[in-house]
Amino acid sequence: MNLVDQDRYWMQRALELARRGIGVSSPNPAVGCVILDHAGQVVGEGWHEYDLLDHAEVVALKVAAQHAGERLRGGTAYVTLEPCNHTGRTTPCTEALIEAGLQRVVAATIDPNPNVAGHGMDRLRTAGIEALVGICETEARRLNEGFAHWSQHGRPLVLMKVAMTLDGRIAPSPGQHTARQPYWITSEAARGAVQPLRWQADAALTGVDTVLADDPMLTDRSGLRRRRPLLRVVLDSALRMPLDSKMVMTAQDDVVIFTVSKDEARISELRKRGVRVEVLPAEAGRVPLGRVLAKLGEEGILSLLSETGTRLNTALLAAGLVDRVHLFVSPQIMGSDAVPAFRGMVNSIRMAEVEVERYGNDLGLCSLLKNPWPAESIQASEQQPGDALLGK
Repeated sequence: MNLVDQDRYWMQRALELARRGIGVSSPNPAVGCVILDHAGQVVGEGWHEYDLLDHAEVVALKVAAQHAGERLRGGTAYVTLEPCNHTGRTTPCTEALIEAGLQRVVAATIDPNPNVAGHGMDRLRTAGIEALVGICETEARRLNEGFAHWSQHGRPLVLMKVAMTLDGRIAPSPGQHTARQPYWITSEAARGAVQPLRWQADAALTGVDTVLADDPMLTDRSGLRRRRPLLRVVLDSALRMPLDSKMVMTAQDDVVIFTVSKDEARISELRKRGVRVEVLPAEAGRVPLGRVLAKLGEEGILSLLSETGTRLNTALLAAGLVDRVHLFVSPQIMGSDAVPAFRGMVNSIRMAEVEVERYGNDLGLCSLLKNPWPAESIQASEQQPGDALLGK
C-alpha cells in the first residue's frame, strides 16, 4: 500500500475502536487509537471510556509499551481526534506521545472546541513529530457530532426522529385512537432501528401530549452498554403528567419534567416517585426550549433524541434547534383528518445529502440540517488527500 492508503486503512481501524466508546465515553468524545512500531506492525490499540479515565492514546501506548519496548520509537499513532494538549482529568496526551518517541501522529480531525482546536497538533510539530490531520475526517466528525456541538454551544445536538406516513401523518384522528395506547405507524423493523438512536443519545425528549396519547416508556432497549441511563425528558407546561404513566412508574432518577407550573402539591407527588421537576420561567406561556437545552448542556448531555408530537416538532424546527433529522416513512396514506407531523411551518426545511435506508417496506431518511463542526474542521475536510497528508 502507498502511504495514503495505509493511513486510511489504519484510521478505519481506529474508527472501529472509537465506536466501542459509544455509550460509555460521554460527556467526553468517543475516540480510538492504533499504534504502529517503527516497522509498521500494530503494537497497541485503545479506545476511551469515561469511567476508566485514560484517553485512547494513553490506553494504546500502555499496551504498546508492554509489547514493543524500544521498537515503539519511530512508530506511528493513528487517532480519530486531535490529541489533547491540556490538563483536565488526565495529563496531556501530546506529552505521552512525545515521550514515547513516535515519529508520526495522524489525526482524523482537529478538536471541535475553538479554544483548543489545533493546539495539540501544533505541540506535536514543535516537538519534531510529523503531525497530519484530515484522514477519514467525515466519518470521525459524524461519530462525535454531539461533542462538537456541545463543546462550542454548551447545549446538546438535537436529532429529531419522526415516524410518519407518506402524507406526513403521525397518528389517526383523535376519535380513532385509544388514549394512552401506542399506535404504530411504521413496521417492527423500523421501530427496531430507533433503539440504536436512543443508545447513542444521552437523553430523549418528548412532550406531555405524546405521553397522554401513547404512554411511552422512552427507554433504551438496545441491550448495549452505556455508562449512565438514558435521561428521559418531558416538557409539560401545566404538569398534566399522569402519576400512573409508564415513565413515572418506572422512574429511577432518570426522568425529568420541565414545566412552568408552580403547583407545589403536584411537584411534590412527582418527586416522591423519583421524578425530577425543573420549573422554568415561561415564554409565551410555554416551557422555553432554549433554556431546556441550556440546562441539559450544563449537565453534560451531548446529544438529545427528540420523539415528540405535532406542536413540539414544529416548535423545535421553527426555533432552529434541530441539527439532524431522521424520518421513518411508512407507505400509507391517512388523509387530512389524521394528526400531522408538523403544522403551521412558516419557513420550509430542505434536507440535503439525504441518507436512505430500507426497513422492509418503510424508508429511513436522515439528513444533517446544521453542521456542528467549526469552520476550521470543515475546511480541513475539503482538502485533497495529499494536502491532508502534508498537514497543510
